[in-house]
Amino acid sequence: MKEPEHCEAVRAAEGRDGGPPHTHAGESGPPGPLKAGPAAVVVLCLATALIHVLLVFLHVAPPNVVSQLYSRPINAWIHPLFEQNWRLFAPDPESVNRQISARTGRTAPDGTVEVSGWFDLSAVDNSAVTHSPFPSHTAQNTLRRAWSSYLEAFGGDDTPRSERAVMMQTYLRNIAADRIAAHRGGSFDSVQLRVITLPVPPANASGGARRTVPVDTRYLPWWKVAPHGTD
Repeated sequence: MKEPEHCEAVRAAEGRDGGPPHTHAGESGPPGPLKAGPAAVVVLCLATALIHVLLVFLHVAPPNVVSQLYSRPINAWIHPLFEQNWRLFAPDPESVNRQISARTGRTAPDGTVEVSGWFDLSAVDNSAVTHSPFPSHTAQNTLRRAWSSYLEAFGGDDTPRSERAVMMQTYLRNIAADRIAAHRGGSFDSVQLRVITLPVPPANASGGARRTVPVDTRYLPWWKVAPHGTD
């Protein structure tokens, strides 16, 4: 018996295997917002990368009209995470050793301040890299470079007179507070740093190192920090 024409039309549309009707290209796909999302992320990443490269270029390039006009946003982006220098090609080795220690203060409910003993931050870094075949760049340079940048911004005075000085003070303070909280714990709301400068000891005839006498001891002011620990 011959099938009705409308049945033949339906079967032809569904396919002989009974599958769903065939669709033409462009008739289906993810909605517009789902297509636009990844594209927007790619564009944002490319724009951020281009801006970063441009700011780094203006930072390392010789002073010019553009870098001088936009020095504040350039420095805010570069320091302290993306700082560039030529020390890889013209190293400036340390001529002295610096022992950086920190102690904390805690204000009791009655208003008295409890002060802790000194905690050697430099010793923690040294122990992390001594005899290590793959020493951490962070352990070697974070604290050292933070102090060097602090000296460059402040000199012999601990009063900040520029935005960069304030930034480096905050950076150094946060490093000390975070490391004390991680290694020693306890509760505190202020921190003070002490920097002892020692000459690099010459090796004696027996191959050991001679004891050296500190050439300078510098105490930084007490800095308030966000409360760490619990009572």
